[in-house]
Amino acid sequence: MSPDVRLIAILDPTALGATALDAARAAEAGGATILQVRMKHSAAADFLAWTERLVAALRIPVWVNDRADVAWLAGAAGLHLGADDLPAGRVRACAPHPVRIGVSVGTVVEAERARPLGADYWSLGSVFATGSKADAGDPIGVDGFARLARLTPAGVPCVAIGGITGERVAAVCAAGARGVAVIGAVFPGPEVERRTRRLRDAVDAALRP
Repeated sequence: MSPDVRLIAILDPTALGATALDAARAAEAGGATILQVRMKHSAAADFLAWTERLVAALRIPVWVNDRADVAWLAGAAGLHLGADDLPAGRVRACAPHPVRIGVSVGTVVEAERARPLGADYWSLGSVFATGSKADAGDPIGVDGFARLARLTPAGVPCVAIGGITGERVAAVCAAGARGVAVIGAVFPGPEVERRTRRLRDAVDAALRP
């Protein structure tokens, strides 16, 4: 069974400090289906400690961005790998326990490379301009998302990432998204649960038969 990718909330605990755990719980209460921990500039020990806390605190699956070692040690449910990270197939073969793997795809070339990797979902984008990821590249737009979505292997859901808002959910779902991944639309700030619920409701409405 494919992972439930309807709403992936991407959290950097260092950006929220002492409020990070409460924010993660609020995102879960608001309907996030996966929490992805992304700590690009943190020491491995801090990354591991935060991931372990989140795995223990949440009922929804916790995924780790980039760091296979942290995912293994923390007992995370999944690992998300970028186009320049470790090869997903080799990572899966070396995993000490079964783990889900998602991959980032932003171009047709990256899509062709990703097709044989056996990933559990593809994250396509950046769809719109975003300030949350400095190396996101130029936005591919909804049409670019649709082109990449058509290259996704059968049975593998694709997720829209980059500048996603409640108003944009319907368009990306119509283009083939089975969910969205967000940072700034949920974190940081007040009312995390309310903002997450608004996005989740928008996704559910867009995917409703």
